[in-house]
Amino acid sequence: MKHLIFILLIVTASLGLAQAQQVGPNISWDNDTHDFGDIKEDGGKVSHNFSFTNTGNAPLVITQVRPSCGCTTSDYTKEPVMPGQKGFVSAVFNPMNRPNRFSKSISITTNSNPPTSTLRIVGNVIPKQATIEDEYPRVLGELRLKTNHLALMKVNIDEVKEGELEMINTSSKLVNVSFRNLPSHIKAEAVPETLKPGEKGVIKVWYDAKKKNDWGFLMDRITVAINGDTQQNRNLLSISANIEEDFSNLSEAEKAKAPKIEFNENTFNFGTITQGQSVDYTFEFKNTGKSDLVIRKTKASCGCTVINPSKSLLKPGETADLKVKFNSTGKLNRQNKSITVITNDPSQPQVTLRVTGMVEPASGS
Repeated sequence: MKHLIFILLIVTASLGLAQAQQVGPNISWDNDTHDFGDIKEDGGKVSHNFSFTNTGNAPLVITQVRPSCGCTTSDYTKEPVMPGQKGFVSAVFNPMNRPNRFSKSISITTNSNPPTSTLRIVGNVIPKQATIEDEYPRVLGELRLKTNHLALMKVNIDEVKEGELEMINTSSKLVNVSFRNLPSHIKAEAVPETLKPGEKGVIKVWYDAKKKNDWGFLMDRITVAINGDTQQNRNLLSISANIEEDFSNLSEAEKAKAPKIEFNENTFNFGTITQGQSVDYTFEFKNTGKSDLVIRKTKASCGCTVINPSKSLLKPGETADLKVKFNSTGKLNRQNKSITVITNDPSQPQVTLRVTGMVEPASGS
């Protein structure tokens, strides 16, 4: 029994000695997390140095410091850290435009084992007080707007949809607001028409989808005249709408008798081609419903894809095709183009087809 106890003591002492003498470099952090607490958004950058000790028996080298995002930058000890010596990694955080709580990590890679460790900075950014420029960032002559794009989203083909944009007169004089070259499907007016210095108002817009007589996502631009001056058409507002057919009032019986579009496939992968080459493909589709299928519109995501449906009205059971040509001139690498097909099928009024593949540089280019 005495011999057994003696052997155990020797083994325990040997293990302790082995642990005390760490083979190779070893990084030991004083702290791996720092809380900045409350900081002001407009108070400038804040920083913290994380300290570490090389508790191994060989020089320690930091090979990479990788923050989790661009808002966190780091400096660190570039030279090898000898056994028993200290080093640092500095974390810098810019709170501008990043209000409220934050938690960012920094991944440290060294020649120790394990090679990777993670530091973290946390805190709370107190938002700065919003200025007129912050609240109304878009400049339009003597006016400032919250946005110069009115997104009307979904608009029924029979609907006249209203929207508005907020504005303020930041000048020291009266500002009159009027409009030029409005398309027939858009009406606009400023309320009030003349704004006093510092006065707020709205630009009201009415969009008549029936007069537009088109389908899908559409964009219009209208010209704003400030005190009668259009500034050579630089005062522009964008108005977007996605015109759709409203099927919400259809009964179950009407839905059962509705047309239905079915494609043989929705994606064409042309593989790999050389820049400048063109590829053709034909998507086949069929009306599997019980009434006439109408192709309202086909629209490609860019001019490099040409499409021509063989017919725009299909009786129940009829088939048709959609010819696609992709021209790779001016294109390189992975391509992913879409074609939107708009129909009177209530179950899927918009079908998206895709043309995808890889374009390689031509030989010698």
